[in-house]
Amino acid sequence: MSVRSEPAAQSAPGYRARHTLPLRVEALRQWRRRRTLVMGGVLAALPFVLIAAFAVGGGPSGGGDGGERITLIDRATVSGVNFTVTCLFVSAGFLLVVPVALFCGDTVASEASWSSLRYLLAAPVPRVRLLWSKMVVALGFSLAAMVLLPVVALAAGTVAYGWGPLQLPTGGALPAGQAVPRLALVVGFVFVSQLVTAGLAFWLSTRTDAPLGAVGGAVGLTIVGNVLDAVTALGSWREFLPAHWQFAWADALQPHLEWGGMVKGAAVSTAYALVLFALAFRGFARKDITS
Repeated sequence: MSVRSEPAAQSAPGYRARHTLPLRVEALRQWRRRRTLVMGGVLAALPFVLIAAFAVGGGPSGGGDGGERITLIDRATVSGVNFTVTCLFVSAGFLLVVPVALFCGDTVASEASWSSLRYLLAAPVPRVRLLWSKMVVALGFSLAAMVLLPVVALAAGTVAYGWGPLQLPTGGALPAGQAVPRLALVVGFVFVSQLVTAGLAFWLSTRTDAPLGAVGGAVGLTIVGNVLDAVTALGSWREFLPAHWQFAWADALQPHLEWGGMVKGAAVSTAYALVLFALAFRGFARKDITS
């Protein structure tokens, strides 16, 4: 059985395309899935794992002695705000890529693997409506995952290390009242920078019936981008790689807020994401659904 277009029932009395597959229904379906709960548990557990690691290891090494460079990790146990920044630093490069790839890469491909995608379209749920609902919910869960980590880290870090200013590795400090809004800006930038991963995973999800292939493909190509960014021989070409700007959020934690790197990074990631999402909608509109 294949589905090429929505049935003529779209003209039936009472039918409203915008009322099919409401966002709350799709969100509830995704919330009840085991992978959502497991991913949330992993992100919520990370701060406690780091606290335990610092307790067992006696805290960070305290770089800076003997002229050594001080890093964010060296300041991790100074305050709850510092600990939160450390959690974002160690997870932004890879760990936060996984929930984005998982939620966006699994959403359509899983329906195809369960052979339920054709029945959704036969409901009839218009293809654009189906993809729109799944994309919005997937991005919503991705954002929730990125908010969950710093919120738990801030609460756990404050209990473990106290409430205090953000001590900067370069010297100086930001009062906690200023640091918390800066953390919100950091989370927002991290989310925008991961839109390219979301777009890639979503596009792959519309092209394959294997959820693991879509998720793994998005994660794998993101890793390739990180590897290419490490090739200094590419010179200024690296500025066209989203990975090149993934830590530009550090500019938000300076005494004087710097926007240049974050604006460039957000522009690069958004441009790639728009192309990938457009390809997903265009390809899915013409795809012969057989599963």
